[in-house]
Amino acid sequence: MRPRFGQFFVLLSIARTHLTSRLRATLVSLGGVVLGVAFFLAVSALMQGSEKDFIKRLIDSSPHITISDENRNPAPQAADLRWPDAAVAIRHAKPPNETRGIRSYQQKLAYMQALDGVKVAPVLVGSAVLQFAGRQQGVSLSGVVPSLMREVSFLQDKFIAGELASLDSEPGGIIIGEKLAQKFSLRLGSTISVTVSSDNARENSAHSLRVVGIFRSGNSGYDETQTFVLLKQAQALLERPQRINRFILQLKDPYQARELAGQLETALGYKAVSWLEASEDILSLLIVRNLIMFSVVGAILVVASFGIYNTISTFVIEKTRDIAILKAMGFHANDVLLIFLLEGLMIGVIGSLIGLLFGAGLMQGLSMVEIKPPGASQLTNLPVWWGSQQFIIAAGFALASCLAASYLPARRASRLHPVDVLRGAT
Repeated sequence: MRPRFGQFFVLLSIARTHLTSRLRATLVSLGGVVLGVAFFLAVSALMQGSEKDFIKRLIDSSPHITISDENRNPAPQAADLRWPDAAVAIRHAKPPNETRGIRSYQQKLAYMQALDGVKVAPVLVGSAVLQFAGRQQGVSLSGVVPSLMREVSFLQDKFIAGELASLDSEPGGIIIGEKLAQKFSLRLGSTISVTVSSDNARENSAHSLRVVGIFRSGNSGYDETQTFVLLKQAQALLERPQRINRFILQLKDPYQARELAGQLETALGYKAVSWLEASEDILSLLIVRNLIMFSVVGAILVVASFGIYNTISTFVIEKTRDIAILKAMGFHANDVLLIFLLEGLMIGVIGSLIGLLFGAGLMQGLSMVEIKPPGASQLTNLPVWWGSQQFIIAAGFALASCLAASYLPARRASRLHPVDVLRGAT
């Protein structure tokens, strides 16, 4: 039979009296919950913050979807299409030579630009060799449309000299990375020779381009090997008129990239790879990392629950006679069970509230810590995530641990027989 409302306050008062009668043991148990919740929050905030910071950098520094002039599966042989059930099969037939690239890209570009929440830029990527003052360097040459590239690339915010729009004002210009500029001793206005190997040309041809921009991405390899020119300039250099070989897409919601990539691949016929697919191994590693993190910080609260178990077990041993008297007065076994569960719940609630405040203070302190990672040129703050989810998980897990720790001694107390206790049988 459930206790009435007034009787519940009587049980709550008895539970509070038990806790205050052994204040030192209660405070020790309370301290364990407080520290467990606080460190749960601090570690969780750092781990989740670093994960979200990593994913943000991954999302911001790479296209959400990349469409290339490739097919996910090889095209079927003409003979297989004509005679699908033939007794003889032709294997390893060499396909005819053709100029690679995405055909009619303007129509495909217009189609994707009409999609809601999608920004897209066409790119023509090829290989080239830069020559300056007797030195040579193989680079990746990307032809871009500055106004569209600005919307889908982090490059716009990484310039230390010039800007992306400089390609529009000077079609014969080239943008290079800081490491390449240092290696060749280049600066704005320097003229370099660019040699491009083309499948259609009988021999390689050299062209002079003027440096109109220098960027620093923070990636040494990228800064030394990546260059940008105007799309029309790249099409002329690579002898691929009206062709591109890549679309770069950025989405308003990056987590819709996998679904949209599948739709675009079906609609356009070219291979579309989302950042989720390209980084699948890294993201799966983050899931394992989260499982380890929650296991470790959860173990802190489990250890704290042993302190509560020990405290309430001591209460049961010391209050055996009191429990017998309560039962002799008419208290039901469920009432006694509820008293000791309330004791665990009170420790859990008070400990969780103080732990949440203490944990928030730790998180605030950690967010103010500045570090300088190896190879970085600037200080950065520790990434701390302030999501409400981790506060709910910390408090919920603490309460569950406290109730679980108090259940066994509470159950033992509810099974005491008052006659045996009062007669001195125990």
